[in-house]
Amino acid sequence: MEVIIRKMRKEDITSVQYVAKMSWYDTYEGIIPRSVQNRFLSEAYSNKRMLWRLRNSFIYVATIDEKIVGYANFFPLQNRGEIELGSIYILPAYQGKGIGSQLLEKGMKRSKELKIVYINVERENGIGRAFYHSKGFQLVDEFEDEFNGHLLRTMRMKLMISL
Repeated sequence: MEVIIRKMRKEDITSVQYVAKMSWYDTYEGIIPRSVQNRFLSEAYSNKRMLWRLRNSFIYVATIDEKIVGYANFFPLQNRGEIELGSIYILPAYQGKGIGSQLLEKGMKRSKELKIVYINVERENGIGRAFYHSKGFQLVDEFEDEFNGHLLRTMRMKLMISL
């Protein structure tokens, strides 16, 4: 199983939307009501919003046999050397195979001056929290977040890059 990590292209939008939807359903089942998930997904992953992401952030996709099985979306922050990992999702059948690690690495290698990577993760997202902890992310803050009418406990984490 060869995984290829590459920049997302406009023609990948539908596949990335599918990965987002399937991953969200799997990750947030029992945490975020499905109606709230659907509302968020239709807004955050609309074609218009995806085109905006392509222009204003860095998105990498993971492919196996030319099928997109995961993606990661990075946003540069105003402070030089800092990025926000906005999302990283892998189709459930492909999780635990190192694909998330490869996507994270690719995004981190984009900047030679990178010092800090930030991420927000939902407290009840045990798989996500375990992944970030295994990569060395540290808890910075914890707060309640109103999310489309649903209250979440969000953990702000950061990874310090040693140069």
